[in-house]
Amino acid sequence: MTLPRIASLALLLLLASGGSARLHAQQAPEDLARFPQSELAVKSGKQLHKFRIWLADTSSRKQQGLMFVRDLPADRGMLFVNDQPYIASMWMKNTYVSLDMLFIGADGRINEIRARTIPHSLEIIAPRAPALAVLELKGGEAARRGLAVGDVVEHPTLQRNNERRKKATKSH
Repeated sequence: MTLPRIASLALLLLLASGGSARLHAQQAPEDLARFPQSELAVKSGKQLHKFRIWLADTSSRKQQGLMFVRDLPADRGMLFVNDQPYIASMWMKNTYVSLDMLFIGADGRINEIRARTIPHSLEIIAPRAPALAVLELKGGEAARRGLAVGDVVEHPTLQRNNERRKKATKSH
């Protein structure tokens, strides 16, 4: 081999291994302890159900969600909030626990529940109507607590988002 070919091959291998390391680093899950955490409540009839949630507040955290979590306590969950309502597409890839996905409308009400999702499934889970947020709970927890379509989800992020949207609508 000539020196230019050896140098080209070495450069190619260096770039390939560096790209591979970056890809691996991007795929490594972020520790849930680093996600913002807060309290969330669901008003269901006269009952107030409280949960301690992780907030998926960045695109990488939204992509990760509850992937790689092997045990989810009944009083824990994850909240995904968007700037505007849209048809969220979720899946269960690398998710070891069954989840209940509660799709929340711009008014803060649950507009659809997809119960007991199948771990590791690549099936796309999407609501029939646009959702501002999605609350993921342990599979079966929504039914166990009697949560239903129309119940109100209370969380500061949802309220702030609603206030911003109302101000933007008034200014137009």
